[in-house]
Amino acid sequence: MPTYPILQGQHPEYLVKQLTEFKEGKRKNSIMNGMAAALTPEDMRNVAAFYASKKAKDGTAKNPELVAAGEKIYRGGIAKKGVPACAGCHSPNGAGMPAQYPRLAGQHADYTKAQLTAFRQGERANNAQMASIAANLSDKEIEALADYIAGLR
Repeated sequence: MPTYPILQGQHPEYLVKQLTEFKEGKRKNSIMNGMAAALTPEDMRNVAAFYASKKAKDGTAKNPELVAAGEKIYRGGIAKKGVPACAGCHSPNGAGMPAQYPRLAGQHADYTKAQLTAFRQGERANNAQMASIAANLSDKEIEALADYIAGLR
C-alpha cells in the first residue's frame, strides 16, 4: 500500500530506532504505537533484521516533470531556502547511511510525501534536522522530491 513504508532493505539500526520511538511515544501513529508497545528490544532487533535481509523492490517515478524538479532538489538542494541536498545524507542513489540516515530509494511517493509534510507541520517531531529542512519545502517541492525518490535505484 503506497501509504505505508517499504521496509525491505532498510537499515536495521534505523528500523530499531523507529520502533523504539513508536514504543516511547516520540513518534505518533495509532497503528504502530500499538504494535511497538508489546515489543522487547530483542523483538525489535529481530524484526529489523528480518526486513533488512529482504531485497527492496525497485520503485518507479510517475511524472517526468516532477522527477526533473525533484532530482535538482535531491542532488543540489535549494540554496536560497537553506535546503541541503538530500543526497548528502541519504546518498546519491538513495541507499542512505547505516545507523545514521534511512534508505529512501524506491520508497512509495505517497509515503515520502506524507512524512515530509508531517515533518514540515510538526506532526512528526522525532528528527529535528528533517523538521527544519521540510519546513522550507513547498507542497510542489515535496511532491517532486517524493516522485523522484520513488524512482531512485
